[in-house]
Amino acid sequence: MAALPSDFVWGFATASYQVEGAIDKDGRGPSVWDTFCKIPGKIADGSSGETACDSYNRTAEDIALLKSLGSQAYRFSLSWTRIIPKGGRNDPINQAGIDHYSKFCDDLLAAGITPFITLSHWDVPDELDKRYGGLLNRTEFPLDFENFARVCFKSFPQCKNWITFNEPWCSSILGYSVGQFAPGRTSNRDKSPVGDSTTEPWIVGHNLLVAHGRAVKVYRDEFKATNGGEIGIVLNGDATFPWDSSDPRDREAAERKLEFTIGWFGDAIYHGDYPASMRKQLGDRLPTFTPEEKALVHGSNDFYGMNHYTADYVRHKDGEPAPEDFAGHLETHPYNKNGDCIGPETQCKWLRPCAPAFRDLLKWLSKRYNYPKIYVTESGTSIKGENDMPLEKLLEDDLRYQYYDDYVKAMATASALDGVNVRAYFAWSLLDNFEWADGYETRFGVCYVDYKNNQKRYPKKSAKHLKPLFDSLIKKA
Repeated sequence: MAALPSDFVWGFATASYQVEGAIDKDGRGPSVWDTFCKIPGKIADGSSGETACDSYNRTAEDIALLKSLGSQAYRFSLSWTRIIPKGGRNDPINQAGIDHYSKFCDDLLAAGITPFITLSHWDVPDELDKRYGGLLNRTEFPLDFENFARVCFKSFPQCKNWITFNEPWCSSILGYSVGQFAPGRTSNRDKSPVGDSTTEPWIVGHNLLVAHGRAVKVYRDEFKATNGGEIGIVLNGDATFPWDSSDPRDREAAERKLEFTIGWFGDAIYHGDYPASMRKQLGDRLPTFTPEEKALVHGSNDFYGMNHYTADYVRHKDGEPAPEDFAGHLETHPYNKNGDCIGPETQCKWLRPCAPAFRDLLKWLSKRYNYPKIYVTESGTSIKGENDMPLEKLLEDDLRYQYYDDYVKAMATASALDGVNVRAYFAWSLLDNFEWADGYETRFGVCYVDYKNNQKRYPKKSAKHLKPLFDSLIKKA
């Protein structure tokens, strides 16, 4: 069934710190992740992105790999500290970093692959964190990000697809509430000597939205007329089902979880303010938009960037929410009241495949935000025990193959039957890579990377499935 529009684009996604390596090469400065990885116990295997997939030194090899898999587009992120090593608007620009990415973009385009550029995928310059608190600073950070964005728009005019931030929810909650991601701030003093989980994540989320809005305004005012491109932000969110579908409290909790993850940012952009459920629970801990900030943020997406992997059963909690609660006073479960399981286990505790939920969430987003153009900018799965398998077995990644088959078909059904305006899909990830706090123990790649043998790449079964799958679903022009 050809169910996706003829101009639909598909490809693969990565992020700079997860694949590039070469952290000291050609003038790159340290990011918060370089610093965080040095703290004992923060990364599962004690590793870092120091070498990763060595993609900085293998751009030609990666482009040849993308081409061999039939990829039409490639979503990657820029390392802010390669371009402005200290990060600030009055700090020196590093021409070597600009030259590297400019050539990479030219080479992708020459190979017939469209670049989709993420300006910031969590690797905020460490200097800005030390200088003024980084993402916690409501004045300085948005201005420094605006400057960085302008430098990039000016430096890479050949690129027409721009993303400001990747998953601000993760930066805010995992970085400033749970303490699991850089810079690791949390109220839990066993994990960090600094941080306030009751206030900081909400401040950070707000500042990321304002910084996003400033970058979008620059693009629209100074570049869009000549460049003709588009810009948006990428939001993550799991789909939800009520734990007990007959209990209105669980149905409300399932909706509330979507509002506390997706609506937090999506409502601000599409409706001009935060969800009422968040304001009700958080009160004045949730910042209020000034008129200037609201003008920057409201309407600041040319497309909706959607990162999606999994789903949960959601059960309400009784009593009052804890001060550090960030989910909306609820619990998530892999099983519902009847004992039905959301999907098979993977290497990640939080991830169980459930393709029907993907279709449901596409419908929910479309309805809530008046049917925006949607780019699925990440989607994929880990496999339980994959890192310990022999190579022959590892390359036959049947669970991942099935995941993509089911999810892409669910998306195609949403496009054909539900009026969902979905226009792109990026598999996460092109390569096994540095999986943040999980280090190299968890693999998401459609291509195996042999870290012990010069980072050699081997396409898995799932890698070879995507081109014929999309060929069967995209309408012929």
